[in-house]
Amino acid sequence: MKIFIASILSFLSLTACAAPEEKFWKWFQENEATIFDFEKDQEKIFDRLATEMQKVNPSLTFEFGPKVNNKREFIISADGIKEAFPKVESLYSAAPTNLTKWVIIKYRPRREPFDIEYSGVSVKAESVKASLERNGNKIGITLIIPSFVEEKSKVYTGIAYLILDQALGEYDVEMKVGYIEVKSTVPSKAKVYSLQELPSAFDSALRQLTSR
Repeated sequence: MKIFIASILSFLSLTACAAPEEKFWKWFQENEATIFDFEKDQEKIFDRLATEMQKVNPSLTFEFGPKVNNKREFIISADGIKEAFPKVESLYSAAPTNLTKWVIIKYRPRREPFDIEYSGVSVKAESVKASLERNGNKIGITLIIPSFVEEKSKVYTGIAYLILDQALGEYDVEMKVGYIEVKSTVPSKAKVYSLQELPSAFDSALRQLTSR
């Protein structure tokens, strides 16, 4: 009996001391089938998933990819909050190796640009241009959005971050981009790029910085 009680106490102690990351992935595995087919009850499943993830860090969020060959992408994001990046890293590193139905990705990846509607403002991806400039050891970016007006600068700044998250990915926007400005017209003599051209132009500008 003493041995049995000691075993229970030991188990409870280990459970209590488990890192939040370990607890999350234990819960994830226990609910894997439901999460994989989240479309059956998306609101309920997403609410529960958000609750469990925020036990690791309140800023963490997630995205899913579509089913491809019976697999799905599960993206761990800090929602652009740099202070939460270490928790993205620790949660990603703690992921079990036997999640065969999942491709676990840290940070929102680069994507093809798409149109954005945010706080009542719509912006067509094809209308946006970008110029780049060295900003210390980072790259400053000016986005040219023709519909930009100063009275809605906060809304357009939010749109700028959404656009850059698409084009460059969450990690690069927070760690490698310096200033971000929004203008309605192209700065004088500035070389501009479409959103399709921006990723390669940005990477090339970074390489030039590091090669100096």
